[in-house]
Amino acid sequence: MVEEISPEDVESKIDDENVQIVDIRGPGQFKRGHIPGAINVPMSDLPSRIDEHEWGDEIVVACPIGQSSVQAAKLISSFEAVDDDARVASMAGGYREWNGELQTES
Repeated sequence: MVEEISPEDVESKIDDENVQIVDIRGPGQFKRGHIPGAINVPMSDLPSRIDEHEWGDEIVVACPIGQSSVQAAKLISSFEAVDDDARVASMAGGYREWNGELQTES
């Protein structure tokens, strides 16, 4: 079972350097606005790109409505380079429930 974390809790962790936020939406959606500091690894690319990243102790996965992020969190937590003690969570409700600031790419 994947842990879910509220968007408010994610927002409170944005400045925490130990938390990685992974946005699994497509690049176009990501560029239009994402959680500050998030990295973009689209769900379709995640299996082939999972080894490109250094995974930390706390990882939060975000998607449009909080469903595909659960699957992505399961995939990330099963990856051998992710520490067994790492906390991998899905942001409940996804971007639909996010009320915080969004960072854009020009």
